[in-house]
Amino acid sequence: MSEPAIHPTAIIAEGAVLGAGVRIGPYSIVGPKVVLGDNVELVSHAVVEGNTSIGRDTRIFPFASVGHQPQDLKFHGEDSRLEIGERCTIRESVTINPGTEGGGMLTRIGNDCLIMANAHVAHDALVGNNVVMANYVGIAGHVQVGDNVIFGGTCVIHQFTRIGDNAFIGAHSMVDGDVIPYGMAVGNRAVLSGLNLVGLKRSKIEREAIHRLRAAYRQIFAGEGMLLDRAGVAAAQFKDDALVQKVVTFIRQAKRPILLPRDVQESD
Repeated sequence: MSEPAIHPTAIIAEGAVLGAGVRIGPYSIVGPKVVLGDNVELVSHAVVEGNTSIGRDTRIFPFASVGHQPQDLKFHGEDSRLEIGERCTIRESVTINPGTEGGGMLTRIGNDCLIMANAHVAHDALVGNNVVMANYVGIAGHVQVGDNVIFGGTCVIHQFTRIGDNAFIGAHSMVDGDVIPYGMAVGNRAVLSGLNLVGLKRSKIEREAIHRLRAAYRQIFAGEGMLLDRAGVAAAQFKDDALVQKVVTFIRQAKRPILLPRDVQESD
């Protein structure tokens, strides 16, 4: 197991835990409560502070600020946490904040995520695995993001919003409602613009399953009556289909409005 390689200009606080093979580049700073897993690299000029743990093989690029206190006026110094998974790439000038007492005390990012330059992940956000955030994406506080989600550049996600698994958020979108799993949202304000068919095919979902999901989508978002009622009909019609049931469960668990297609309204 190789010893950490630390540039002479880097500052490593007493108490920081460095795994085997960690590389700390020029002018980087690591705080006293930070845990860096094996083979983590801070390329240069990166700052990791707070009660922060970073999984093995993650790379953090220059001028990223990871683990500094949240941008929340209700934060009063509580010892909240930030957890970043394995094999993540955090590019230049990204900011990621830990949790708050009002939100569960934890911000978490899963494994194999790519967070591109100047993106922001706010306090108490929970981000899944294999998530891609393009440049200047803004994830507000308390947002929940599923697995395999892709965010286009300069899009913004409203606080407390949920983004379901395998969803796609188009560039320049402002999303202020929950996006169903496998959904595609575009616009300011964003609307649901169909299913993420490209993502479904990349995930090697069988054609027949995609056809059933498309039929359920039409039932849920183009039928008559209330959204929950239409979702119930789809659940009964496709009771053995895991993809459809995931979408229906997501809708039933909503605490905020579900993003709808353009010109689709809830009816009594």
